[in-house]
Amino acid sequence: MNKPQVTLMNDGKRLHLHHGPIDIVAEAFGEKNCVKLAYQNVETEFQSLLQNLVKELPILRRPITTQTKKPIYPVGRRMHDAVLPFSSNFITPMAAVAGSVADHILTCLCRDHRFGKAYVNNGGDIALYLDKHETFDIAIIENPANPNKTGHITVSGKDNIHGIATSGMHGRSHSLGIADSVTVLAQSAAKADAAATLIANAVDIPGSPAVIRKPANELTPDSDLGGRLVTIDLKEIRQEQIEEAVNRGFTVATKYQKHGLIKAAWISLRGTIKVVAPQALNGKLNEASKIQNHQ
Repeated sequence: MNKPQVTLMNDGKRLHLHHGPIDIVAEAFGEKNCVKLAYQNVETEFQSLLQNLVKELPILRRPITTQTKKPIYPVGRRMHDAVLPFSSNFITPMAAVAGSVADHILTCLCRDHRFGKAYVNNGGDIALYLDKHETFDIAIIENPANPNKTGHITVSGKDNIHGIATSGMHGRSHSLGIADSVTVLAQSAAKADAAATLIANAVDIPGSPAVIRKPANELTPDSDLGGRLVTIDLKEIRQEQIEEAVNRGFTVATKYQKHGLIKAAWISLRGTIKVVAPQALNGKLNEASKIQNHQ
């Protein structure tokens, strides 16, 4: 395993952290010396983060139940806590790994210093701190294969959103569904990560020959999904099938939002977009979808 790399980026403001599959950009907004000390805290914490995760992989790759033993290390514990509310579905703590790492680094960043704004972007899963007067711009990509087609929303500290995560069939992780993109806003990046995974899995047209699937463990031998079929391609489908699939995801996202597990979700497949959000965010997310549809 290579050594952890922590470097200040060329702009002198952002911190880059890289170790194995972890690739993070973090930034804190505040007094220069406080930012420097906070970055030192992060560098120290980062040295053992991946090593501790690897130690607990056997338990983190198992489907979670209410009887599952809680991990020892902080990132593993965050993963466990994030997926436990979703345990009526098949889900392992690995569904929240990227978001949990982002949350943990953000906690270290803000532990000894108060900043107006700070974020940790772990490969697109973002942990976010905003005081009530600050805002943060979020880009929502309809399809990672066509990143130019993008909408934007701005959230404020008053929205109580501290995590953003995206999942879908084009992402880094395997998906059971066919969503181009599902972006979730939640109270933590770990919760957003877990919910985005399950909502994206639900965007599907079961039994359709247009959906090409393979067992996850044929693509990634140590996958936590085992032999479950994951989507590797999607052929042409009719508009009514697209709408059926998106509606399946919408139903799941609506349930999660009503139960307080997420703040909002943005679901996209082949240009069809549906939004689940409270009134305060609904206009922002719908405006983002309009931007997408008119590009």
